[in-house]
Amino acid sequence: MFDEKVIAMILEGIRDTLYMTLVSTFIGYVLGLPLGIVLNVTRDEGLKPNKIIYRILDFICNIIRSVPFLILLILLIPFTRLIVGKSYGSTATIVPLVICAAPYIARVVESSLNEVDAGVIEAAKAMGANNFQIITKVLLVEGKTSLLTGVTITTGLLLGYSAMSGTVGGGGLGDIAVRYGYYRWQTDIMVVTVILLIVIFQIIQNIGSRIASALDHRKR
Repeated sequence: MFDEKVIAMILEGIRDTLYMTLVSTFIGYVLGLPLGIVLNVTRDEGLKPNKIIYRILDFICNIIRSVPFLILLILLIPFTRLIVGKSYGSTATIVPLVICAAPYIARVVESSLNEVDAGVIEAAKAMGANNFQIITKVLLVEGKTSLLTGVTITTGLLLGYSAMSGTVGGGGLGDIAVRYGYYRWQTDIMVVTVILLIVIFQIIQNIGSRIASALDHRKR
């Protein structure tokens, strides 16, 4: 069954899966990182507490995160078509992946920054640092290990969601598994795609864990 055509299809599926996962993770952090910082800064114990802003952002994040990804994927079909001109394929799948990822990333970032020792922040204030300097040179620096762990977890999560998008023609290995494993009952192809997804996930987790461990100043 694994002729040149099938092998080429699987290689293309790997490429599309990595494309969807990595691009959506990057764009998700472009949106989610600032959002997470704002959540941390505007909370009651933050650098600049603001209940109104915090509650609005908190509500938006909770609403989006409460919707299962497959349902969100279907709900966003008109919006996806408006953005990229079509609602299927790997590029189209990036749109719902980003919208799903950004609030999740914001929560991960908020949680990571909340772990920074308050004493370090107070010391920075005593030295005359302003809020921007505290965010960039204290919060983000002290929380980098937790933030990198969050990147690893988020990337793995989006890998799974990218495979899930195959149920509606999202492309990648998930699409191959659905088309050949479910509709055509070609179990061998489905098993190979599942194994490849597991391997990719393990590679992402191992790389992320090694980087986070190498940058963890607490182990030095």
